[in-house]
Amino acid sequence: MNFNGIIVGVSVFLIIGICHPITIKMEYYWGRKSWMVFCAAGIILSVLSLFTKNLVLSTILAAFAFSCFWGIHEVISQEMRVLRGWFPENPARHDYYERRRAELGDKILKSHPSHKHLKEKLGK
Repeated sequence: MNFNGIIVGVSVFLIIGICHPITIKMEYYWGRKSWMVFCAAGIILSVLSLFTKNLVLSTILAAFAFSCFWGIHEVISQEMRVLRGWFPENPARHDYYERRRAELGDKILKSHPSHKHLKEKLGK
């Protein structure tokens, strides 16, 4: 029996499960600039994957690397979710969020037609 696929599958499942709350916490504490941490981790893990001889471990490292690259997108999306009021904002960064809301204006609301209720909530 070959368990390699199962090992990789379970590992990817755990990686995704770990990365999701990390993304939320990183945006909460450091904001969208935390994308640089995900980028650096993705590059380092990609390079490690290239030089790892064990195929299963190399595959897991690459999956982790590309989950980090996806985390870049998620940090930026998470900021929009916070601006829309879907997630709590860090009170220490309230001025930053207010500045971003002023900069983006209606762009916060234009991403999807079902967000009409946000206009009422934000007084637009």
